Amino acid sequence: MRAKRKGADWIEEAKKNAALEAVKHVKDGFLLGLGSGSTAAYAVKEVGRLIRQKKWKILGVPTSHQAFLLAVDCGISTTTLNEHPKLNLTIDGVDQVDPDLNMIKGMGGALAREKIVASASKHNIIVADETKLTKKLGTNQPVPIEVLPFASAMVELRIKRMKGKPVLREVEGKVGPVVTDNGNFIVDADFGPIEAPDDLNCKLKSIPGVVETGLFVGMTDLLYVGTPTHVHRYKKK
Repeated sequence: MRAKRKGADWIEEAKKNAALEAVKHVKDGFLLGLGSGSTAAYAVKEVGRLIRQKKWKILGVPTSHQAFLLAVDCGISTTTLNEHPKLNLTIDGVDQVDPDLNMIKGMGGALAREKIVASASKHNIIVADETKLTKKLGTNQPVPIEVLPFASAMVELRIKRMKGKPVLREVEGKVGPVVTDNGNFIVDADFGPIEAPDDLNCKLKSIPGVVETGLFVGMTDLLYVGTPTHVHRYKKK
């Protein structure tokens, strides 16, 4: 049972507390993957504080332009996977996570880079508030899919044949699709509750034109979940 809510800001406080727990795993000299989104931002800010306070030398690999700008603002020196293809740790947020620590990510649009950076990391720590927990992935949550613009219509057709409901994500406040940092489009596909996330991920990846999916299966080592009163820790089985 989820804890009782306390005030309107409990979600932001829960996200921050979870992020602070995750940053306790960061050490001086780390090569660190910097996640995108509002929850990961709390972790980035805390890493910046440690660098200033303890004079640590940490290099960060941002997963998006947003994460890059925040890292610069926080005084974190950035690098690339070309220079450092193996990272010690990545801390990132999540859109939905199940009891097996499988995830849906990508509502912020950075799913491809997030998955690449996570794959380059020795350990992956995910931070979230308890609203991100679900019994089954896909429950009231679409799967973001990054696609080549040239192939977007064909990809949507293939998704429909898989009984999914695809929607090309559009920019709020202007006409046109969302364009990722990689210059691609995002299709949000609703499959309902997903029985086999790994199988669905493989089928989607086999569609020509699909760059990456927001299904992150078996990639989480630790999950910190904030509630109004506690931070819960879940470990990969």
